[in-house]
Amino acid sequence: MEYIPAKTIVNATKSREWFGTDYNMNIYRGCCHGCIYCDSRSDCYGIEDFDQVKAKENALQIIRNDLRRKVKTGVVGTGAMSDPYNPFEKELLLTRHALELIDAFGFGTAIATKSTLLLRDLDVLSTIQEHSPVICKVTITTADDGLSKKLEPGAPPSSERFSMLKTLSQAGIFCGVLLMPVLPWLEDDDENILSIVRRTHETGARFIYGAFGMTLRGNQREWYFTRLEKLFPGQGLADRYRRRYTNQYECHSPRAAQLWKLFSRECERYGILYQMKDIISAYQKKYRMTQLNLFDMI
Repeated sequence: MEYIPAKTIVNATKSREWFGTDYNMNIYRGCCHGCIYCDSRSDCYGIEDFDQVKAKENALQIIRNDLRRKVKTGVVGTGAMSDPYNPFEKELLLTRHALELIDAFGFGTAIATKSTLLLRDLDVLSTIQEHSPVICKVTITTADDGLSKKLEPGAPPSSERFSMLKTLSQAGIFCGVLLMPVLPWLEDDDENILSIVRRTHETGARFIYGAFGMTLRGNQREWYFTRLEKLFPGQGLADRYRRRYTNQYECHSPRAAQLWKLFSRECERYGILYQMKDIISAYQKKYRMTQLNLFDMI
């Protein structure tokens, strides 16, 4: 493992609109899941050798100091730039010990991952949930294991991620699916979206947050097109992207409007939350009520 210097790790977010997080935390840089669509490969982030995972030096001491200095507690998000449960985490335990610090200092957490290693830390998440909000977001973009192994070769297949959601739900953890990106001409069909909604319902998970399309920008774009040509030879997918999207950053599925109607209808049918404001309200509601009751007692 290569370690890189860092001055701070737990930083304030610009807004709370993304799942109600107050702070963001990235202990690792880079990822070895190899997802062909990953936006974190983009030039703007300046991450060299993205497939090589690196850890931040003295991460736990820095996180301890960062949390201690915060005037206000809140929800600490992780997983925005690189998966906090990469294979090295199994031995390094940096994410687990960071969650223990989050617990000790009275913060909540919002975790985004594709890895079933998250279940190892279910005990810590349950303890945090006793005093602060916890939300686990599991990225699933296809219900088909064969396709998921092509698109996300280093991550567990989709079926294992659905199984993880069921375990989290049964343990009382507020969890759901990040249905993004939905790749044009690969995942943007009715059957895939309906299958994901149905299987999410079967797990008992509370929400699905979807975006029907993807992003493409410098470096990420070239990597994605190269992988498309290798994984789906003779289908002309890369040329199809070039013709339709040219150099656009946001590449919405040609079927985005139709898929949204289908998706929202099915979520309503199963009682699954799909609007950001409703998801935030649901997982933080109990703790806001507790705070209001405390204020009433003062």
